[in-house]
Amino acid sequence: MLVSKLIIMNRFPFFIACCFVFLFNCKEATKTTFSDITISTENNNSVEVTIPKASGNDLIVNAINSEIQKVVIYALHVGDPDNVSSKSIEESITSFNKDYADFIKDFPESQQIWEAQIDGELLYESPELTSIAITSYVNTGGAHGTLNISFLNFDSTTGNKITNENIFTNIDAFKKIAQIHFNKAIKEKATHFETDEFELPANIAYTEDGIVLLYNTYEIAPYSTGVIEFAIPFKDVNSYLVFNGAY
Repeated sequence: MLVSKLIIMNRFPFFIACCFVFLFNCKEATKTTFSDITISTENNNSVEVTIPKASGNDLIVNAINSEIQKVVIYALHVGDPDNVSSKSIEESITSFNKDYADFIKDFPESQQIWEAQIDGELLYESPELTSIAITSYVNTGGAHGTLNISFLNFDSTTGNKITNENIFTNIDAFKKIAQIHFNKAIKEKATHFETDEFELPANIAYTEDGIVLLYNTYEIAPYSTGVIEFAIPFKDVNSYLVFNGAY
C-alpha cells in the first residue's frame, strides 16, 4: 500500500505538468491571428480589396470578420447609403462593376473610369483589445474620389466591437487633453477652427504610438484640409482608458 501511495505521489507532479502543457497548448491554438487576404470576382476590373482576416476561435473571429466585412460592403455601395443590400464583399464587388457598366451604357461618351481601392491594417493587438483600420478610396465620378478611413476596436476575448464611449473611464477628462493635441495638429496644418465646441472624432483607435484620433475629410473641415490625425501618448491618458496601453 505504501509503495502504491509513493507511485501516485511521484506521478502527481507529472500529471499537473501535463495539465499545464495541455492548457497552454489550447490557449495557443485558439489565439487570434491575422493575415491579409485579397478578395475579387470574375471579370472584376474596378475594385481592389485587401483586408485583414482573423483566424482562431470561431466565435471571436467570426464577430471580427463580420464587422470588417460590413465596412467594406458599405464603402462599395453606390446610391442611397441607407439601402445597402449586399450580403458579402464579393456581391458588393459584382454590384459595383455592374453599376459602372450601366453608367457607361447610359453615358457612352463619358471618359470617366470608376475605381475602388480598399485596404485594411492591424493597428494594435493586446490580450484585451484589437484595433483595425480600413481605408477606402472610391471614385464614381466628380472632381475627386472619396477617401474614408474607419477605425474598428474589438474586445480581444470575445470579438465584440467596442464603441468609443466604452473605451474611456472619464471621457470628459480625455477630451480636455485631446483638445490640446487637436489644436497643435491644426496649427501644424496652418488651419484655423473655432474649438469652443470641440468634439471627439468618429474614429479613435489604439496604436503602438498611443491613442490615435482621426477626422475624415469633411468631418470638421472642407475637403482642402484633408484628413486630420494625431496621436496622444498612452502615458498622458492611461488613467482615463478602460484598456490601458503599453508605453
